[in-house]
Parts: sequence; C-alpha cells; structure tokens
Amino acid sequence: MVTKKSSPTWSDVKSRLAGVDRAGLLGLVQDLYAASKDNQAFLHARLGLGDDVLKPYKTIIDRWLWPDVFKNQDTSVTKAKKAIADYKKAIGQPEGLAELAVFFCERAVGFSSDVGLQDEGYFNALVRMFEQALTTIGSLPEDRWHALPARLDAVRRLGHNLGYGVGDDMDDLLSRSGFDAGSR
Repeated sequence: MVTKKSSPTWSDVKSRLAGVDRAGLLGLVQDLYAASKDNQAFLHARLGLGDDVLKPYKTIIDRWLWPDVFKNQDTSVTKAKKAIADYKKAIGQPEGLAELAVFFCERAVGFSSDVGLQDEGYFNALVRMFEQALTTIGSLPEDRWHALPARLDAVRRLGHNLGYGVGDDMDDLLSRSGFDAGSR
C-alpha cells in the first residue's frame, strides 16, 4: 500500500535549511532573486536597497488601476491591492503603507474620472482603500504624515464627480477621521 505524503510545509523547509551552509543559503537567495521581479522587489524593500523601495509597488498599482485603454488592458483592483499586501509582507513600514494607499486612491479616482469608468465594485474598493488610508495615516506620528490628508481631500473632491455616492462616502469617512485638508 502506497501512502500519500502531504504537501511540504514551512517546517519541512526550515528543517532542510538548517543543514545548508552560508554559501548554499546565499545561492538559494540568489536563485530566488533571479526567479521573479516580485522576489527582487521584496528583497529590495526588506533590505532597504535602492532610492525608492515603493516604486515597483506603485508601478503595479498604476498598471492595474490606470490601464492603457488603447491597448485593451483591463483594470484589476485585486492585483493592485496585492501590491500593497506584498509591500506589507516585505517591510510593512506604516509610512510606506500610507503612501501606497493614498496612491491607490489617486490612481483609481483619476482613471475613473479621466475615462468615465462606471463600475460599482471598483468604486467600492476605492472607498474602502480611502478608509484604510485614513486609518493608516491616523496611526502615524504627526511629523510623518505630511501632505497625505490634503492628497486624500483632492481624491474626495474628484470622487464627487463619479456618482454612486463615492464622494459622499468619502465626505463621511474624512469627517469621522478627524482630518481635514490641512490639519490633523
């Protein structure tokens, strides 16, 4: 009788890694680095390498929230949100999370306004990210949130042009947050 072995787990990987020497471990990390741009972005963010660790995550958000309509590209809120989740796993600095959430909102409202997108699911995701951005900004020390509330206020103003109550929902969220466009 043949028994099926269950799928490997982190414990299995961890026990195998315990026997790998430094050179072998570096080789493994090098192979992972070469395997995908996502791995590269993760390592750059985790190790604080490069001028702008947020750039690859912003590029992904921009691609999926403001696609090239002339190339018949689609939007994908899920893929844009995954970029933020990937950043959170890599380093998760609150300032970076706040910046990515605000950037998400700016790109989503800008694309919707620019091309006249009318997608209730897209708008719901925008409002939820607006709320998340406010929450994240609210958790930052006052000297760390800079112009983020003013940028969200600009998003809110554009949100009034979209319909579906987007601007009104943002008004409520901004009002409840304790922020206004210029102060905390």
